[in-house]
Amino acid sequence: MNVVEYPMKKMQGLSRIPTGIPGLDEMIEGGFPFPSVILVSGTAGTGKTTFALKFLCKGAELGERGLYITTLSEPTQWMLRFASQFDFVKPEYFGNEIVYMDLGAILREMDGNKILDTIENKIAEVIPQRIVIDPVTVVGGMIRSDYRTFLFDMANMLKNWNATTVVTGEVNPNDLYPPEIAYAVDGIILLMFSEEAGARRKYLEVLKMRGTNHLTGRQSIDITRSEGIVVLKARF
Repeated sequence: MNVVEYPMKKMQGLSRIPTGIPGLDEMIEGGFPFPSVILVSGTAGTGKTTFALKFLCKGAELGERGLYITTLSEPTQWMLRFASQFDFVKPEYFGNEIVYMDLGAILREMDGNKILDTIENKIAEVIPQRIVIDPVTVVGGMIRSDYRTFLFDMANMLKNWNATTVVTGEVNPNDLYPPEIAYAVDGIILLMFSEEAGARRKYLEVLKMRGTNHLTGRQSIDITRSEGIVVLKARF
């Protein structure tokens, strides 16, 4: 098997990989720590899946392998029908640089340990540098084992595979992030709406990033067809 060599930045002793989100790397000393598990949290419509797709497509652009695990029982072609509206999503990535795995049906039948085994077997098969689980919060209502223990074991398992993983978490409008997984991850990025002058504006905030002197506070974002999520304040 060919070993992919891709650019990583060494900052304060940590290897980092680019996120693919314009403006975000400047906020976090060059990119996500590698390996690490990053939670991207927000309510419906804030851009979590767009964030995850851009992260994987940036890896594919660099020659890295990616694994996209969905928990929503969504066929690949249905997801690509909407994702292909973005210029950065290349259909040829999927099945090649990016492997798609639907975990939805399995969640209804298995306990936490079997789900972890299924994920780990797929990781062993693909050997990805980037992993996405979208959204992880669906799992809590389906597994029979302790959800918090499952999330802790999952985070440790993912780090052991020497990959950077983005897990998305759906929350209610008054919540910042799903608390069950927050303690086990290395970084937390919030995507949020704010009502201003009768309009909803989108923001991104880096709430937590281990080993990183990150920019704090809410940053304005936009979602465009050409670039996906763009952090506006960090780009000038």
